[in-house]
Amino acid sequence: MVAPKEKTCPVCPARTLGKREGASLSHVSRKVRLLVSSIQAVLASTAGYIVASSCKDVIHDQHWLAATYTRFAVPYFIYDIYAMYLCYEHKHKLKGHSGGWSLTRAYLYKEFLMILHHVFMVAVCFPVSVLWRDGKGDFFLGCMLMAEVSTPFVCFGKILIQYKKQHTLLHRVNGVLMLVTFFCCRLLLFPYMYWVYGQRVGLPLYRVPFNLSPEYNLGAAILMAPQVYWFYLICRRAYTLFRQSVLSQRPKNGHPAPVSTSAKEQDCSQ
Repeated sequence: MVAPKEKTCPVCPARTLGKREGASLSHVSRKVRLLVSSIQAVLASTAGYIVASSCKDVIHDQHWLAATYTRFAVPYFIYDIYAMYLCYEHKHKLKGHSGGWSLTRAYLYKEFLMILHHVFMVAVCFPVSVLWRDGKGDFFLGCMLMAEVSTPFVCFGKILIQYKKQHTLLHRVNGVLMLVTFFCCRLLLFPYMYWVYGQRVGLPLYRVPFNLSPEYNLGAAILMAPQVYWFYLICRRAYTLFRQSVLSQRPKNGHPAPVSTSAKEQDCSQ
């Protein structure tokens, strides 16, 4: 008798992969989504570097990748919203929670900022970059794409936490790289673009915002606001892990804290 064919998820083959690895569907779904996000980030940052480095005139020079990759990225943002929902659904079904509207509402509440970011990228940034720019500013679009440099480190950090490796040297090194790349490529990105534009038109940095149309400054503020919030969350998480590490090593009653079995395993994994 022929066994029935395995039913797979239309977004990612997590169900089949989960059975092969003996892992839960929720964990595997999340790993697949993080892997896809990392691949997209590498492609985006590579395309951004090619575009930005090819544009000598930051206003008028054009590169074919600028418009092409923007069109390629739109389906990814739509996919990621749905993939995040599937991961959230699988996780809560494992806990015995019911689905339906209550689950969807909880998902929208938990991932509101990320969903808003993705919707804004598709509904606003895509039409602006393809239709409204009139072929100008490919250099700045390339810089925006390079903001994805930090994403693989963010995703890898989440995977390490899934494997309970948040107290290992690998996680610490990845955390430092994540903080540095996030700060440089997402927070310093906007002042850098303002400075480059000022150099092009002969203005000091502090005068550039007053020389631009209000919609440019508003768009930059809207895009930068969630980056500041996410950087705060990353720093808070890093501080919490550092504090836990210090407290676990502090002597108790004159004796060093005992090393647990999990800690020994983590030390061996380093």
